[in-house]
Amino acid sequence: MNTSKKRRFFFPVLIAVIVTGILLLAACASLSALEAVQPEEPGRRTEAEERYLSSVLDTLYPERTSPELSALPYPAAPAQLAVNAGSAILVDVQTGSILYEKNADESIPPASMTKLVEMYVVFKAVEDGEVSLDDEVPLPPESWAENLPSDASRMYLGEGQHVTLRELLLGLAIASGNDASIAVARYVCGSMEDFVARMNSTVSSMGLTRTHFVESSGYSEENRTTAREFAAFSRMYLKKYPQSLSLFHAQAQLRYPQAKNLPAQQRHLGDSLAITQRNTNKLLGKIPGCDGLKTGYIDESGYNIALTAEQNGTRFLSITMRGPGHSTAEGNLYRVADGLTLFNYAFSHFADYHAPQQGEHEFTVGLTGAQGKAIKLVPALDETFTVPFIAGDSPTGAAASVHVRADVPDCLYGGIRCGQQYGTLTYYLEDSILRTVPLVADRDVPAAGLPGRLWGKLLYRLALFFVQLVKQ
Repeated sequence: MNTSKKRRFFFPVLIAVIVTGILLLAACASLSALEAVQPEEPGRRTEAEERYLSSVLDTLYPERTSPELSALPYPAAPAQLAVNAGSAILVDVQTGSILYEKNADESIPPASMTKLVEMYVVFKAVEDGEVSLDDEVPLPPESWAENLPSDASRMYLGEGQHVTLRELLLGLAIASGNDASIAVARYVCGSMEDFVARMNSTVSSMGLTRTHFVESSGYSEENRTTAREFAAFSRMYLKKYPQSLSLFHAQAQLRYPQAKNLPAQQRHLGDSLAITQRNTNKLLGKIPGCDGLKTGYIDESGYNIALTAEQNGTRFLSITMRGPGHSTAEGNLYRVADGLTLFNYAFSHFADYHAPQQGEHEFTVGLTGAQGKAIKLVPALDETFTVPFIAGDSPTGAAASVHVRADVPDCLYGGIRCGQQYGTLTYYLEDSILRTVPLVADRDVPAAGLPGRLWGKLLYRLALFFVQLVKQ
C-alpha cells in the first residue's frame, strides 16, 4: 500500500478512535455525575466518629450544652398572667424557651430551694464514685434536730440513729430538713465550708454569675440567686438527674425515724417514734403530671417554689419567689394559685415538637473532588422546640401540625469539614416559620489530589447540569 493510501486509511481511523474515546469519557463522566447526584449511603459512623462529631458540634454550637434560657424562636405576645409572687419565670425544660417572666432578675434568697443544689452535688459525687446512696451517714451533733433553731425545718435526726444517704436525701426533698442538709454536707465533703465551695463551683461552671451560697440548707439570707438563674440551674438538674423526680421529689410523705433508724437501746419502741411529714410541695396531685420540685421560705425571701410537671411528653418548669403570705397556710395558698395559673397557661398554649424518629432528618449527599463518595448531613441542634397551639388544636395537635422543609445541596465538591453547615431545616406551622436548624457534615472527608479535583470539578458541573434538566 503506497503512502497516500495509508494516510487516507489512518486519519479516519484516528478520528473514529478519538471520537469514541471522547464519547466513552463523556459517558463515564455522565455516569459518575449521576452517581454523585444519587449516591450510595456512606458507611455508618463509628463510635469514635460519633464522639468526634458531638465534640465538634458542642464547640461550634455551645447552646447544645448550655443551661441558659432563651426567648421563643418566633415572635410571641407576652403572656398577661395574674401571678402573686414578686418574681417568676416559666420555661420549657427541653428547649429552655421562656414562656413568661416577671422581675426574673431580682436577687432573692432561694431559701430551701438551695437544697436542690445540694442534691445535685450529691448526685454528682455518687456518679463519680465518691459516695453511695446506700452509705450509712454518721450524724454529728450539729445535725441533731434538737440542736437546730426553733424555726428550722427538720426530718428529726437524733443521736445514735442509723440513716443512709438515700434517706437523708428524702429528708431534704420531702420535709426540707435542715438537719439532713448539715449531715449530708459534712459527710460528702468533710465540712460545711468545703461543701459550700463545691456548690458554688458547680453553679459557677454553669455560667450562673448571680447565684452564691454560704451554707447548704437555705436558712441564711446571704444565699442569693434570681428566678432566671435558678430556672437555668433547675433545668440542668432535671435534664442531668431526671431519676431524682420519682425517687425523691414526687414522694408524698416521709416517715422518720422508723425502728431501723433507732439506736439499739430504742429498737424495742418499733415505729412508735416515727413522725409522718407530708411533702412541702402542695401542688403534687393538684396539677396533672406534677412530680417536683422544691419549696423554700425564710422571712427575707417570702414563699418560693421550684415547680415542674409533664403532660403528653412536654415538661415545664416554673420558679416563683417573694410569694406573699402571713402564715405557712396562706403562703401555700398563693403558691398553689400561682402554680395553677402558670401551668394551666403553659399546657393550654404550648407543646414540644420532636423529630419523628432518630435519623429522620439525615440526608445523604454525593461528593466529587474528594476522597470519598458521600457524606451525611445531620441536624446540628436538638430538633425539639416549643410549638404554640393554633386554633382548634388539641394539646398534642400543635406539634403534629408542624411541617419541615429541608434545603439540601444536590452534591458537594472538594474537601468536607465535620460540623460545617451545608444545608438547613426550616420548621413551619401553617405558613409561619417557627425555627431553622443548620444541617452539617457528619464527618471529615479530605479533598482529592489535583487530578481528582480537576475531574471532580467536571463531574460537579455535569451533576448540576443533570439536576437542572430534571427540574425543568
